[in-house]
Amino acid sequence: MTITELTRTLNNLGQVSQTSTTPDGSRLLIVPDGGRVLGLFSADSDQNFYWTNPAVFAAKAGTVLNKEGWRNLGGDRTWLAPEIELSFPRSPDLSTYRVPPEIDPGNYEVVQSGSSLHVLCRAKVKLFRSHQSIDCEITKTWQGASNPLRYEKVWDQMAGVQFAGYTQSTLLRLAEPEKDSGPIGVWNLIQMPHTGTAFFPLHGASEPTVYFGTIPPDDLIVKNHMVGYRMSAEGIQKIGIRAAASTGRAGYLYRDGALQVLLVRNVFLDPSAEYVDVPWDSSGQLGSRGYSFQACNLNHKEIGTFSELEYHAPAVGSGTGRWKHQDVSQVWAFRGPMESIREIGQTLIAPDFPIL
Repeated sequence: MTITELTRTLNNLGQVSQTSTTPDGSRLLIVPDGGRVLGLFSADSDQNFYWTNPAVFAAKAGTVLNKEGWRNLGGDRTWLAPEIELSFPRSPDLSTYRVPPEIDPGNYEVVQSGSSLHVLCRAKVKLFRSHQSIDCEITKTWQGASNPLRYEKVWDQMAGVQFAGYTQSTLLRLAEPEKDSGPIGVWNLIQMPHTGTAFFPLHGASEPTVYFGTIPPDDLIVKNHMVGYRMSAEGIQKIGIRAAASTGRAGYLYRDGALQVLLVRNVFLDPSAEYVDVPWDSSGQLGSRGYSFQACNLNHKEIGTFSELEYHAPAVGSGTGRWKHQDVSQVWAFRGPMESIREIGQTLIAPDFPIL
C-alpha cells in the first residue's frame, strides 16, 4: 500500500496522520496517536520500509485502531522500561501482561509543526513491582538524517539503491524531580517484516542474553565482533546485547521481492549510564542491568508476525543522577540489489556482514 493509500485508510478510520518530508526527500508518515512513525519512504518509492499491521487494511481495521489499550499499528514507537515493572500488573506473578495505555497509545498532542514535528505525552505510569506512580513527560521530535555514505566512494557505485532516513529525539522528563522515584528509561522499538536477520556489531566478544523463549541454535550467529540473529521461528523470543560491548549500531536485513533491505539504527550510547531493562525468568527472578539493544521475534496468531529492533536509552530517576534525558538516534534505510546492500552493510555494520 502506498503512502497515499495508507494515509487515506487511516483518515477514513478517524486516525489523524501527518507526512513529514526531510531535505533529501525522505518521507515519514507520523501518527500522533501513539507518537509513532508508522511509515518510512524514500524520495523515489512509495514502498514502506516498516511493517504495518495487515489489519489496518482489512475489514477489522476499526477494531484494531479504535479499541482500548494497545493499538498494534506497526512502525517505530516509544515505550518505557523496565518492562518487568510496567507491564506485569500482578507482579511478581508474571501470568498477566499489559501494555501501559498511558504510554501506548498514550495521550500525545501536537505542540509544534513546521520544519520538524513535535509531540508531547504527559503520563502517570505505574511501577507494579516497586509500588510507585510516576508523573513524567515524553516529547518526541523528528528531523532529517542525511545518507551517511553520501561522501564515501562506495556510494558512487550504488546506482538504483533507495535511501530514506530521519533523526528522532526523545526527551523523557520527570514531572517531580525532587521525588526519589523510578528509575525509568526510554525504550524505542521498530517493527519490521518478519524472517529477516538482526545484526549487532560489537567492540569485542560478548554473548547475547536470551530474555525469554527458546531460540533454535542455528538462529544465533556469534562472532568476536558481531552477533547475528535470524528471526523466523514460531512463537515469541527475545535477546539482549550489553551496552559495554555495543558499538551503538544495529541492523536488520530482509528481502523485499527481488531486492534486499537493510535498516540501520544509530544510537549514541553512554555505557557509564544506567540501562535499567533486565531479563527475568518465570519465577520472577531478575537478571542484571546494562542492556542497550534487543531484538524480539514475534510469530503469534494473536499479536501478529513481525520482527522488532529495539534499544534503550539511559534511565532517569532514583540512582541515575538524572531527572531528564534527551535521547537522539538515527534511522538509515537502504533498498537495492543484494551486492549493493552487502557493501553498504560491510561499511556501516561490520566487514564480515552479513555472515548468513
